[in-house]
Amino acid sequence: GAGRAGGAIDPVDFLKQPQTLLRVTTWIFSIVVFGSIVNECYVNKDSQHPELLCIFNENESACSYGIAVGLIAFFGCIFFFVVDLYFQQISSVKDRKRAVLLDLGFSGFLAFLWFVAFCFLANQWQRTTLTRGFSQGADAARAAITFSFFSIIIWVVLALRALQRYRLGTDMSLFATEQFCTDPSASYPGYPGGSGVESTETYQSPPFTETLEPNPKGYQVPAY
Repeated sequence: GAGRAGGAIDPVDFLKQPQTLLRVTTWIFSIVVFGSIVNECYVNKDSQHPELLCIFNENESACSYGIAVGLIAFFGCIFFFVVDLYFQQISSVKDRKRAVLLDLGFSGFLAFLWFVAFCFLANQWQRTTLTRGFSQGADAARAAITFSFFSIIIWVVLALRALQRYRLGTDMSLFATEQFCTDPSASYPGYPGGSGVESTETYQSPPFTETLEPNPKGYQVPAY
């Protein structure tokens, strides 16, 4: 699903590609999610509890899961951004196929992880009792839930685009093999004739022919 190997990379065209814009967008969303949780979702419940608690119903697993998924998406976006950048330099068809399949599997897996994160965080947030201390991180908690939902959509779109690239590459390879003759008994097509009409003229002797004498001068046939 890409151009021929060894082609020049235009940075401007690469940055304008929808797939690149989607990766940059979900990369930013992952920063928002795990950044919000790390910086503002660990707060004091009140003045009587000085220890930091997770704002999502005091469930440490909710905060840890949101941070983990955000970090996985963060580094995954960087990795596949580099793969997209050098994808056209990959000359092997098998290596291109592996890269596209890896992108497809990873995008689908991240979409599932974000779906679980959204459901988990939203459920724990509904059960949270907002105290004076928890109210300080309420906006950060809502931001983490909101961008988790948006991340689901983008990763699903990335998975669909990877599937489209895989199908396109398969169709093009099949198209390329059909250009060759698959029947071993078929004859190789010859060159077409000039006008398509056979000439009925008989073969003519070459020019500048000399009339050969049966007995050249000065030569006698010996008698036996």
